Amino acid sequence: MASTIYDIAEKAGVSIATVSRVFNNSSSVSEKTKTKVLAVAEEAGYHPQVYAQGLASKKNNTVMAVVPVISNYFFMEVLSGIQDKLTEMRYELNIFNVTASGNIFEQVEHVIKRRWADGYLFISIHLDKKQWIQLQKYNVPITLVDEYFEGFDSVSVDNIQGAYKATIGLLKAGYARIAMLSAEESSKPIRDRVAGYKMALNEFGLPFCEELVVRGDTLYRDGFTERGGYEAMIKILTLEPPVDACFCASDIQAVGALKAMQDTGKFIPIIGYDDIELAEYMGLSTIRQPMRDMGFFATQNLIERLKNPSKAISQTIYTPELILRSSTN
Repeated sequence: MASTIYDIAEKAGVSIATVSRVFNNSSSVSEKTKTKVLAVAEEAGYHPQVYAQGLASKKNNTVMAVVPVISNYFFMEVLSGIQDKLTEMRYELNIFNVTASGNIFEQVEHVIKRRWADGYLFISIHLDKKQWIQLQKYNVPITLVDEYFEGFDSVSVDNIQGAYKATIGLLKAGYARIAMLSAEESSKPIRDRVAGYKMALNEFGLPFCEELVVRGDTLYRDGFTERGGYEAMIKILTLEPPVDACFCASDIQAVGALKAMQDTGKFIPIIGYDDIELAEYMGLSTIRQPMRDMGFFATQNLIERLKNPSKAISQTIYTPELILRSSTN
């Protein structure tokens, strides 16, 4: 049977209130008593729940990550970084999954109004300026991940620069007719990545052709899926004149694209985006964004905000890196 706070108090020869004060780092307990209680707790394998600790300070000691989908390599990497930092700081993590079929702003506003956590991490939640301003009125600590708004702390990646680097890499390798395997056009990351793709073409004096920006027919998760990549690559391989190479808007789409090329027996060089763990094993050239670091440092920013609500707003924008592997050889 697991030990309880009552067991710890009895074994240490102190009151339950004293044990509680030790676990809440109260200065009213002597170092000798604190050391004794902690030693007994360690021996018994007892660890106070973070939430229970927070009751004494009238805080939940909880951070909530608000995400559009969690069964996705990008989000899992970001969440890993978040969990690493929260474990270090002894905070609990709750996750709220917004549904694409509903009004995203209404869902987000509902979460904020309920005050389910001390602070919130919004991961890839893309709202318009008016909606961000409306959220500011709730005066709740919020840090944005994979998004930017001047009124909140944020950690993001320069998606325009990432797509530019991918396309420039293919152009410098001698490819001229380059397709972009895209996703839902209303997605902010896609708008930025198309802009970077255009910028690279313009630098080489090449025209932008709408027909070379291709997405699949399955728009689940805005098309950022293996299926979406497979469908889009099948279309790309039938374009006339044929394309020389392809920039994929995400690694997970590139997984589907590689399968499409394998099934058709037609192969073109491709570069993905994200550098998920699978990319290395597939030999996929890609644009690396520091997903785990984004989660870790966004969480650090949020906790600093919780401790010091008046601190200056922190904006971090990472520059992505082009990683070359066998898919472009």
